[in-house]
Amino acid sequence: MQYYLLKISESKNLNAFVQVYAEQALQRARELDRTIKEGQPLSPLHGVVISIKDVISYKHFPLKAASKILSGYKSTFNATAVDRLLTAGAIIIGSNNCDEFAMGSSNENSAYGPVLNARDVSRVPGGSSGGSAVAVQAGLCMASLGSDTGGSVRQPADFCGIVGLKPTYGRVSRYGLIAYGSSFDQIGIFSKNTEDAASLLSIISGPDEYDATASSSKLPSPLNLKLEDDKKPVIGYFKQMLDHPSLDEEIRNSIYTQIEKLKEDGYIIKELEFDLIDYIVPAYYVLTTAEASSNLSRYDGIRYGHQNKNAKDLDTFYAQNRTEGFGREVQRRILLGTFVLSTGYYDAYFTKAQQVRRILLEQTNKLFEEVDLLISPVSPETAFKIGEKTSDPLQMYLADIYTVFANLTGIPGISIPLFEHSNGLPFSLQIMTNHFNEELLLAVSAEWMKKYGGS
Repeated sequence: MQYYLLKISESKNLNAFVQVYAEQALQRARELDRTIKEGQPLSPLHGVVISIKDVISYKHFPLKAASKILSGYKSTFNATAVDRLLTAGAIIIGSNNCDEFAMGSSNENSAYGPVLNARDVSRVPGGSSGGSAVAVQAGLCMASLGSDTGGSVRQPADFCGIVGLKPTYGRVSRYGLIAYGSSFDQIGIFSKNTEDAASLLSIISGPDEYDATASSSKLPSPLNLKLEDDKKPVIGYFKQMLDHPSLDEEIRNSIYTQIEKLKEDGYIIKELEFDLIDYIVPAYYVLTTAEASSNLSRYDGIRYGHQNKNAKDLDTFYAQNRTEGFGREVQRRILLGTFVLSTGYYDAYFTKAQQVRRILLEQTNKLFEEVDLLISPVSPETAFKIGEKTSDPLQMYLADIYTVFANLTGIPGISIPLFEHSNGLPFSLQIMTNHFNEELLLAVSAEWMKKYGGS
């Protein structure tokens, strides 16, 4: 524990943590040491050092979602995922910086300032879970929890060269996770390898009486991460995704090369048609901003958080609290969400987006009748420079083109670091499976990282 606390102190320039629980973490470490001396059986995650994104509740500790609107607020309960980690013997070392209310793809939209990519501090780590990704990337903890609403675990993992897992929607309880888009949000995992991600997933997943959307389906523990040699999964890819003009040519060529390697190794590869690629990002942003508009209406400064001291009447009080408390990107998404839900625009935007989502889900279910896996890029490019896209939010939104598919359909996805670009930065392959088939997803990921890692 002292080693990790020293590493965090030496890496303050990365801005990965908003708070470090040094005293509490050391006390927890002493207690765990005592159980060893007393000869007690070790719990599954005994002494594993984990950090959590600043949107996940940890009782008695500040919870701000990287926003001024929640200044001074402390959580009154543990998220279910946190409870399960603690019960399994883990140590929570601190909370990680992120894009405000998990809204962003670069971790530049934070009241605490941007997080820096440890590989190249002039570049972003990805978002919104950038601090969680950098904490693992830079060796400031063993693993970390983030949240993935549209790629916020997989894309930072891609930019930072680590593993990022988004489970099936409902696999992990959302109780204690600050809501952005309630029908999209899912707690995810950052780790150095797929085996660690599998271990954590088996601990934090499962039914929860506090979350009606949590699935009753349980994962086997431990997970089987061994593929049968005589039963290779059938792999599909969308040619429209790989040939999309937004995709960096070197990333495209690397993935096509990877497809040829897989064919040589006996995998059946199917090229699939997907004519909805240009609809997924607009549909995603219409639906998530609508849900955000509703979810964030509770933050008004009345019971907790930022309060304006100079307002003369109630309307001004509300307006000033929210104007001063919310950052620009959060305000933009609240306004967009309110617009698409408003009279005269609801059917034109929100209803249409729901129809796209339904068609996507129907197509996805049919696709998994002929393939076991889908592969794609994670991001159109490697980590970009800090400030490069802040003046053009539309360009930033379009960067989610390869990740939002899994959130719109609720399927699990993982980002595994297999490649390095000629610019010296890592990039990953995204693998997706059918709903609640994380066991296959993780088994394939473990196998491919061992066989193809560093290609």
